[in-house]
Amino acid sequence: MTAEAGTENAGKKRDTPGDTDEEHGTYNIYLMGKRYKVPIGQTIMAAIEYAGYQFIRGCGCRAGFCGACSTVYRKEKEQKLQFALACQTRVEDEMYLVQIPFVPAYKARYDLGKMGAEDNTILTIYPEIARCVSCNTCTKSCPQDIKVMQYIQCALRGDIEKAAELSFDCIQCGLCAMRCPADIKHYHVGQLARRLRGKYIDKRSENLKMRNAEIDEGIYDNEMDDIMNSEDDVVRRMYNERTIESEEG
Repeated sequence: MTAEAGTENAGKKRDTPGDTDEEHGTYNIYLMGKRYKVPIGQTIMAAIEYAGYQFIRGCGCRAGFCGACSTVYRKEKEQKLQFALACQTRVEDEMYLVQIPFVPAYKARYDLGKMGAEDNTILTIYPEIARCVSCNTCTKSCPQDIKVMQYIQCALRGDIEKAAELSFDCIQCGLCAMRCPADIKHYHVGQLARRLRGKYIDKRSENLKMRNAEIDEGIYDNEMDDIMNSEDDVVRRMYNERTIESEEG
């Protein structure tokens, strides 16, 4: 995540190091080595903006889904680095923040339609997974609490179905790969596992096939127009009260 300094609120740094001001509802944080006073309860992303910085890229969805705002930080008197998403993690007093730009990781080229879900498929595409030393650094770095090391080991053993299941909540933030001593790009491995499972392992849904055909025929066009023109609270209520087939008795 990349931000540039602005002038608004630039004078919010404290004059006294270590000063706490919780009675006035503020915390002391550090950005680019500079001290700022920000309101308690704000997310890291909101606090950075409050301090006068403007995001030029890497703020993404602001809802914990896109993985664009990966953040490294440490707390006062602690050596250990912590990892989080800036839009989901609230600031703490004496928090030292480092926003990191997304570093594109190598992604193998492959044609999903010309490969099968064999035991060695993932290993062939991403042979670096054989270098995994099971240090679990990737899992500790994951802001989604995904068992990253476990799904890499599943991929190494050829258990594509389990690797896909364990990596399902991955949002591609890249924090796991950034910390890996074996230079594994875990999130690309998990993505391949999910693609292979979807194409070759999971049963085809006849209901989905039928529904796609109905959509192509325009059967739901009027209904979709009504939803798009509805108020937000109406749409939320419709979503919350919907019938989920898999949960029916």
